Amino acid sequence: MIALASGPKAKVCRMPEFFLELFSEEIPARMQAGAAQELIRQTNLLIAQLGGTDTTTTFFGPRRIALGAEVAAATQAGKLEARGPRASAPEAALAGFLKKHGADLADIVVEDGYYLLRRALPPVSAGQLIRDLLPAALQRFSWPKSMRWGQSGDFTWVRPLRRIVCLLDGVVIPIQLGPVTAAGESEGHRFLARGPFAVHSVTDWQEKLEQHYVIADADDRLRKIVDGLNAKAGALGLTIAEDDDLLDEVTGLVEWPVALIGKIGAQFMDLPPEVRELSMKVNQKYFALRDAAGKPAPYFAFVSNIEAADGGATVIAGNERVLRARLSDARHFWDLDLKTPLDALLPKLDKITFHAKIGTQRQRTERIANLAARIALWLSKDTLVSAQAETAGRLAKVDLVTGMVGEFPELQGIMGGYYAERNPRGYDGRIVGQAIRTHYQPKGPNDAVPTGTVAVSVALADKLDTLKEFFRIGEKPTGSGDPYALRRAALGVIRIILENQLALPLWHFLDEDRELFDFIIERLRVKLRGEGQRFDILDAILGAGSDDDLVRLMQRVNAVTEFLATPDGTNLLAAYRRAANILRIEDTKDGPHLAAEGFRDLGSPQADELAQALSRTDVKSDYEAGNYALVMTSLAQLRAPVDAFFDNVTVNDPMPELRRNHLQLLAKLRKTMHLIADFSKIEG
Repeated sequence: MIALASGPKAKVCRMPEFFLELFSEEIPARMQAGAAQELIRQTNLLIAQLGGTDTTTTFFGPRRIALGAEVAAATQAGKLEARGPRASAPEAALAGFLKKHGADLADIVVEDGYYLLRRALPPVSAGQLIRDLLPAALQRFSWPKSMRWGQSGDFTWVRPLRRIVCLLDGVVIPIQLGPVTAAGESEGHRFLARGPFAVHSVTDWQEKLEQHYVIADADDRLRKIVDGLNAKAGALGLTIAEDDDLLDEVTGLVEWPVALIGKIGAQFMDLPPEVRELSMKVNQKYFALRDAAGKPAPYFAFVSNIEAADGGATVIAGNERVLRARLSDARHFWDLDLKTPLDALLPKLDKITFHAKIGTQRQRTERIANLAARIALWLSKDTLVSAQAETAGRLAKVDLVTGMVGEFPELQGIMGGYYAERNPRGYDGRIVGQAIRTHYQPKGPNDAVPTGTVAVSVALADKLDTLKEFFRIGEKPTGSGDPYALRRAALGVIRIILENQLALPLWHFLDEDRELFDFIIERLRVKLRGEGQRFDILDAILGAGSDDDLVRLMQRVNAVTEFLATPDGTNLLAAYRRAANILRIEDTKDGPHLAAEGFRDLGSPQADELAQALSRTDVKSDYEAGNYALVMTSLAQLRAPVDAFFDNVTVNDPMPELRRNHLQLLAKLRKTMHLIADFSKIEG
């Protein structure tokens, strides 16, 4: 049995707590999280000097950002050393040096011909350091947008600053920022709990804020919002449509969230759900609801910032009234737009300039229509499908001149799809409408790609035209700048082709523009790198010969990747590198050693076996036919004779003829492998 030695208990030293709250008028929701990070950045040096960087906690909300950290009571004692002027320098130089450092002659020694200042630095109390450093740090605070205010007009903040709480272990540090001096009082909810209250610590502040109807922690507010919305929706057998962006925004708009649900009038439920839900989200910050089948439900959810005595009935009624007005406007645009077929609106595109050097939207749609028709014909070999793609391409941008898209630009493409379906003239509204609706996709890395020949043809044509035209006028991405989102367009082309497995000669549809093709391949490299895949193998495949069929290209990349992950692949790659190194050295002596056929004298059974194995290995026909599994099987069969060759054969044999034949044999091995990939480009 092990007994613990008895003795006096160690005394636990608690570090002082530093707390800072900056309380202002409403901070835009999109700026709050960034402001909390900026607060850390600007106070980091101060807190680091007091050893508190590992304990920093931030808070942010509609009217405040705050920070708490455990810090040392004082800085550590230190030592200042600074080299001054030469000992032979004029007295004025020494006087200036002393003045700069606030020193006198007693602090100075002479070493190696220079004046040297050595002085002990006493500890500085945390309170003094906060007084000295914090105001300047907060003056450097950067907001995306700010305003000048106060009598002097030289202080900027996102909105007028009303209060500062600055405490060290509950004691006020009276720093000043603009016209506001720090004190020990904060404020609660603007309507539910007016007036100040005293604050003594981070915990005290949080607890008293909650008593005053404010949840200080953004994560806690988010949880309360989610739980409240789910509970309200669940009581009706409904679910809330997922929208993380709206959740984050609402979390930054309320201090005391109360979830409520209102009804949508039946007269608005036949509007396209995108119209109804975008109006709800953009204008009112409402959440859409779904029924058990996942279809739109005639309800909306929202988060109030007050806890009403009537359970929210008055608030709900007011929001239902506002939504009726919003949706009535949307109904007006919908009914008006449906009166005119899309093709009748085409002339209006002549008046919209896409780009001064590229032309109008009408000219652009003609290019997209022609290119979409060509792509669809290549993919389908069907003139009817090609004609549908041409029509969809020509109508793809027409909804830009409709009333609904004028009100909600986010619905471009989507509305054109609905209008084409509802009011077709001489075309299949379902197919053409779907192509128009999805031709902007994918808009981001998590967005789905279009499917179906007509839809993918129009989407590809739209993106390829954008790339070709901006490259034609010299507007190419440089560094981090990409004002026309050409990188996103190139990635969209890649994803549409790969995810739909389209056998498409990209080079042909880029009008054989090598620079633009290389740009797209570079985006493919970036995509592979971001997914943790081997982009160096892509370079090795391209090094063996250009290929503009991205699907076939990636099949080759995957086949080589899988092969190199096997023991045969790993060993054969090592043998290739050994052979390539020998040839590089010997080629500098004799000139290039080229692959040979029908060797007469190789001097050893191992060399003969390798020559026979290479003669049996017909990778070219299988490779060109797309039989990549057979190609890799053939390569794997070379591993044993290659290993035996290097284990038993002296490449640089004393006999010149044998040496030459050995080098030509290695050149044949290199040539055989280069039919598949330039393995010299593979890293590792």
